[in-house]
Amino acid sequence: MLRHPILAALGRIAGDGRRTTVLRRLSVAAVAFTAAATVIPAVPAQAAAFKVLVFSKTAGFRHDAIPAGIQAIRDLGVSNDFTVDTTEDSNAFGATNLAQYKAVVFLNTTGDVLNDTQQTAFQTYVDGGGGYVGVHSAADTEYNWPYYGQLMGAWFNNHPAIQQATVRNEDRAHAATAHLGATWSRMDEWYSYRTNPRSNVRVLQSLDESSYSGGGMGDHPITWCRPQSSGRAFYTGLGHTQESYADPNFRTLLLGGIRYAAKATNADCRPETGYTALYNGSTTGWSQAGPGSFTNSAATLTSQGGMGMLWYSAKEFRSYSLKLDWRLTGDSNSGVVVGFPATSDANTALNTGHEVQIDATDSSDKTTGAIYGFKAADITARDAALNPPGQWNTYELLVEGERLQVFLNGAKINDFTNTDPVRSLQQGYIGIQNHGSGDVASFRNIRIKELTSVTPSPSPSPSGDTGALRGVGSGRCLDVAGASQANGAVVNIWDCNGGSNQRWTSTGSGELRVYGGKCLDVNAAGTADGTAVIVWDCNGQSNQKWRLNADGTITAVGSGKCLDVSGYGTANGTKVHIWTCQGGTNQKWTRI
Repeated sequence: MLRHPILAALGRIAGDGRRTTVLRRLSVAAVAFTAAATVIPAVPAQAAAFKVLVFSKTAGFRHDAIPAGIQAIRDLGVSNDFTVDTTEDSNAFGATNLAQYKAVVFLNTTGDVLNDTQQTAFQTYVDGGGGYVGVHSAADTEYNWPYYGQLMGAWFNNHPAIQQATVRNEDRAHAATAHLGATWSRMDEWYSYRTNPRSNVRVLQSLDESSYSGGGMGDHPITWCRPQSSGRAFYTGLGHTQESYADPNFRTLLLGGIRYAAKATNADCRPETGYTALYNGSTTGWSQAGPGSFTNSAATLTSQGGMGMLWYSAKEFRSYSLKLDWRLTGDSNSGVVVGFPATSDANTALNTGHEVQIDATDSSDKTTGAIYGFKAADITARDAALNPPGQWNTYELLVEGERLQVFLNGAKINDFTNTDPVRSLQQGYIGIQNHGSGDVASFRNIRIKELTSVTPSPSPSPSGDTGALRGVGSGRCLDVAGASQANGAVVNIWDCNGGSNQRWTSTGSGELRVYGGKCLDVNAAGTADGTAVIVWDCNGQSNQKWRLNADGTITAVGSGKCLDVSGYGTANGTKVHIWTCQGGTNQKWTRI
């Protein structure tokens, strides 16, 4: 529960003459004073629920909407129990100062605004668990800093004149967009980007380019989020005009982005491609089993009565990733049922399939995330990922053979293997439960991606498998630079050419060997993000052990981090290192 502090309002003029303001929520009195300082002092322990730093320095074009944006975020802080500090002093980007903030907002920044030392401090802050929020021309910032490009998602390319356009709200579970309908018509300056970030971020909103002139991207993301190491990133291209910051819908979008980045609310912000909608407003293909029903309004299904089940009767599924967004009202009860044969009886489905429970309170094997009656969720992980009743959550149910993994808002909370001879996950239908009177559950955006192959083992590359490893994001192969056979030779990506320096053999002990006797090696057994990957004489140590995962990632056993193409690079010679696993295409590989 958010705390309501008794604090004084504080204003200060920074030592370099730039204005730095601090707003705190008032309960008893307000006191104002000034002090000369470069950075903002830490707030005492009785401060608001969390603190946010708004950074609006410009080294290029300066938006006249910056003051309105600052005031909007101040207002949001007052109304939602977080403290807002504002600055244009880059010296605020020091480790000690940044540590007091849950998120930093780059509000219409432009140009090169941080020096190397400040960049390093900010990278450490975000990767260590801090939040980043970029607004509009935050994408027109720090072009020469690859990490920032990765964090923010895509750099600005160009824009047409300010005009009305239609925004498609692709994700209506995220706190930034859950309040919006399927589309949103508004006036703004519509950025196009140098690259399409979709493969590396979760797109929340995109533009309908037929609704305005001057787009040119085709698939045109405009708002997105992504995990970044232990931190979180959120960006929206909206927010050029002063009027934007008076718009309640845009303010709510900003609030949701800030709360997500600050870890005050959760969302599944992993990249998502290749899914087919089973429900996004139309119930074609769905059938009701048993009593009760679901209302269908604003692309949202809401349960009433029961106990019954709405099930997708048009097709059975074998191996798949099923995603859906759900919300409970109070202490309600519902669930997602998978792996059952066709039936008009909801109880039969429960007795022949498995229910992934949705219930705010119950015994551990019958509450949210549990495989009902069979296996409790990891309650610690579940509680850390769960949004409370009244807020939206996202499930991913990953079914591979008899294995069912449950992800809540992107975090894995259950891993279950069916051994019951009367049930099987290998083929069946899916359904959502309407539990009974007083149990109100809503569902949105039910989508599925069928898997073409099942990988029961976490190591899809068997011992003795030899061939090139091609990066999904770059299309280039894992390569020993210059075909060197020396210890310490750098590993990078290069055009796939079939050379011996691109032929990697998986061994039963977890090695990836090249030239027969050299191993893919994490330099000096490092564990930090950015540690180089090299080749070295095979020695059996853990920094030469790798796990090839079903999702295409390759994990360094010694560090638990992923084999990663630096900065999402695609050029020949781009270095390969280890980095915290985040699901991007620069961390995915295919055997060719």
